[in-house]
Amino acid sequence: MIRNCFFAVDLGATSGRTILGSFSEGGLELEEVNRFPNHLIEVGGHFYWDIYALYQYVIDGLKLVAGKQDVKIVSIGIDTWGVDFVCVGKDGHLLRQPYAYRDPQTNGAPEALFSRIPRSKVYKLTGIQIMNFNSLFQLDTLRRNNDSALAAVDKILFIPDALSYMLTGEMVTEYTIASTAQLVNAQTRKLEPELLKAVGLTEEHFGRFVYPGEKVGTLTKEIQKITGLGAVPVIAVAGHDTGSAVAAVPALNPNFAYLSSGTWSLMGIETDAPAITEETEKLNFTNEGGVAGTIRLLKNICGMWLLERCRAGWGETSYPELIAEAETAEPFRSLINPDNALFANPDDMENAIRKYCMDTNQPVPETRGQIVRCIFESLALRYRQVLDDLRGLASQPIETLHVIGGGSRNELLNQFTANAVGIPVVAGPSEATALGNVMMQAMAIGEAADVPGMRKLIHNSIPLKTYQPQNMENWGQAYIHFKNIVS
Repeated sequence: MIRNCFFAVDLGATSGRTILGSFSEGGLELEEVNRFPNHLIEVGGHFYWDIYALYQYVIDGLKLVAGKQDVKIVSIGIDTWGVDFVCVGKDGHLLRQPYAYRDPQTNGAPEALFSRIPRSKVYKLTGIQIMNFNSLFQLDTLRRNNDSALAAVDKILFIPDALSYMLTGEMVTEYTIASTAQLVNAQTRKLEPELLKAVGLTEEHFGRFVYPGEKVGTLTKEIQKITGLGAVPVIAVAGHDTGSAVAAVPALNPNFAYLSSGTWSLMGIETDAPAITEETEKLNFTNEGGVAGTIRLLKNICGMWLLERCRAGWGETSYPELIAEAETAEPFRSLINPDNALFANPDDMENAIRKYCMDTNQPVPETRGQIVRCIFESLALRYRQVLDDLRGLASQPIETLHVIGGGSRNELLNQFTANAVGIPVVAGPSEATALGNVMMQAMAIGEAADVPGMRKLIHNSIPLKTYQPQNMENWGQAYIHFKNIVS
């Protein structure tokens, strides 16, 4: 029996995978096809992504699927991390490898742009939080540096759109990924001409504007020959991975906040319209595009990047071993602000954490267990801080926090988070991004009706675990201490 399957490409800032999604009597099922690393390339003082390697991994996945006798690929969808982009020349060729958002060239970039257009105006137009690596500031930096690729550019394609182009030959600009760029007007939900002009661009420098669920194109003859597949359509899903992940939050009512937990932690709520006020600007909250006309009012928080960089110096020690060491470490011995600039991209994350603790007159972590516990407790308390801000912005009560993504498998951090925020934490699905990707493809061809129905199906298909708050008095005292440190 041949299964109709959706092919999801899900690329994060440290790794990627391709996944098959299909419907069965038990609900929605996922099957991993291939998994691969996504390495930063450091050369000449800059950091790049290898777009060609990512393309080849996607092709490898499609070839593996084409060899399955019982599978028919109905469509393909691609989601990735945000803000980064590829420059394409007039001949249709990529002009160079794309810069990575952790490249140091954008340090101080917002201030350079704000000398020409006020910060408050940029925020009022876009509703996007100011982060130095937003595409707007990347582009302005390239312009000021007389970058050769930008000088010759015909089209600018965000990473998921660039991969779609490499598969289909069609150039599009997908709404959710474009919204991360700080180039989209939050009200019109289109590219903002005034900001494009500020960085020397026009709408003609971008592909056809599309929204989640629209068709990009079909596999080119070349790709069909390479993979052995036919003219499979490529669908614009929520191209920003967080947009796909939030689409798959298994909530049965709207009174929830979400925490997409991975390299980055993104905490927010869904709204029907952007929230752009003096308060949201002061708190630096962002209004990113979501599926089905929603806005994701959220805050970016440094996430498991902290631990991943420490693990790189520990010989890739397993998570269970590190968590066991953290569990036996002294509680609240040392705390950090996860979003301090010190942790953006240090040569040695462990030393950066020790320096922060030394500079704030705290005990300096000495063991791996102390480092890991410091990271987990600090993340949980930072989540509490952001959730408190969200409660002041939300029009509805926040009764549950849904933790989705790879971090939802971290039981110790989930329990710490419940303890810190004081409401139930529902963990799962860990594969939320792939699920949201698949479900948008399904909605595009009519196999799924709407987002609430989609979420109910996911809720009934995927095992979830709920963590109740514990030891709240001690965590409340730790929160006061945390706020004093980070202030």
